[in-house]
Amino acid sequence: MSRRSLLRALGVGAAGATLAGCGVPAAFVEPGDRAGHDSSATDHTLHFANWPLYIDTDDDNESKRPTLDAFSKRTGISVTYTEEINDNDEFFGKISPALMNHQQTGRDLIVISDWMAARFVRLGWVQEMDRAKQPNVAKYLDPQLRSPAFDEGRLHSVPWQSGITGIAYNRKRLGREIRSTGDLWADDLRGRVTLLSGLDESFALLMQGNGVDITRWTPDDFHEICEQTERRVRSQHIRRFTGNDYIKDLATGDVLACQAYSGDVIQLQADNPDIEFVVPEEGAELWAESLMIPNLARHKRNAERLIDHYYDPEVAAELATWVNYVCPVPAARDVLASSKDGETAALAEDPLIFPDDTMRQRLAIARDITSEERTDFAKKWNSIVGL
Repeated sequence: MSRRSLLRALGVGAAGATLAGCGVPAAFVEPGDRAGHDSSATDHTLHFANWPLYIDTDDDNESKRPTLDAFSKRTGISVTYTEEINDNDEFFGKISPALMNHQQTGRDLIVISDWMAARFVRLGWVQEMDRAKQPNVAKYLDPQLRSPAFDEGRLHSVPWQSGITGIAYNRKRLGREIRSTGDLWADDLRGRVTLLSGLDESFALLMQGNGVDITRWTPDDFHEICEQTERRVRSQHIRRFTGNDYIKDLATGDVLACQAYSGDVIQLQADNPDIEFVVPEEGAELWAESLMIPNLARHKRNAERLIDHYYDPEVAAELATWVNYVCPVPAARDVLASSKDGETAALAEDPLIFPDDTMRQRLAIARDITSEERTDFAKKWNSIVGL
C-alpha cells in the first residue's frame, strides 16, 4: 500500500472524525504533559516504527539494514525496527487511544505523512526536539523543507524522505509532451487519465493547475476543483481514481497520463524509459514524510541521535540510493557525485532525487487542510471519487 495512502471517507471511524473535525481537539495534550522519563542514558535501546520498503537493506541479507546497523555499531544503541505503518489512518487508529489517554505508545520514533503529521502537532501528541543535540539536522536539512505551515521551524518533525506529486505519462504512446496540468484535459486523453483518490494527495496539484498559490489556498479554490473534477468524471474524461495501482495502469498502457509520485516513476523508468515525470509549468506539490517522537517516549534522546545520524550526508546518500525519493539532505548529492560507481554517481544528477534550481522554483508545500475544514471537504471529495 502506498506510503502516500488515500484518506478514507471519514478518517478512522467516529473517534478519528471527531478529532479531525473539532476546532479545539478534546484530546489535546498540553506541552507540559508530553515528556516522559527518558531512560536513554541507561537503556541503550530504541523502537523505530516505519513503512515497509523504506530503508536500505543488504543485497545478500534483507534482514540487515546497513545504515541502521552502522548507527548501532557507532553508538551502542540497539534499534528495534518495525515495518508496521501501512496506512496513515490505520496507524492513527492504532496509537491514538494511548496518546489521547496520556499513555506510552511503546514507540520512540514514527514516520507519518505530512498531512497526518499536522494532525499530531495540532493534538499535541508529539514532543519538541532538541536541535542543539542534532547538529546535522540544523546544518543539512533542505531549506525548502525547514518550516512547513503545520510545524513552524520544524520543532516537532524532521523529514525522513520527501517527494513530488506531479504527472507521469508515456511519451511514446501519447506521441507528444505534457508540460502543464491543463494538458491532461486534451481530447486525445479522454478516458486515459487517472487521478489519485486521496484528498490530501490530490488536491494541491489540481489547484496549481488553476494558478492557485497552494501555500494559502482558500475554500473557494477547493470547491472550484471539485466542480471541475466532477464535470470530468461525468464526461468520462477521468478513467478512474487510484491509489498506487496507477503504476500498473501506466506500465500496461491502460492509461497514458496520471497523477503520480516522483519516487514511483524512478522505479517505472528502470523498466520503461518512455515513462516521463513532469513538474508542470504551473507547479507541483513538494511533500515529506516525517520522523516524530510521540509523547511519553522512553528513549527520546536516543531517537534524536538516530534522526541526526540520518542527516549525516554520507548516511543520507546511502539511503537515497536505495529509496529513490527526494533526499532531504541536499549535501548528499556531492557524496553520490564522487562515487566511483557510475550508476551511483548518476543518481546525483537525477532531479527527482535532487531537484535542480529550475525545478525547485515550481515546487511548493501546500497549506494543510484545517481541522474545521476536513470533515466537510473529505465528504465532498469522496462523493466525487466514489469512496
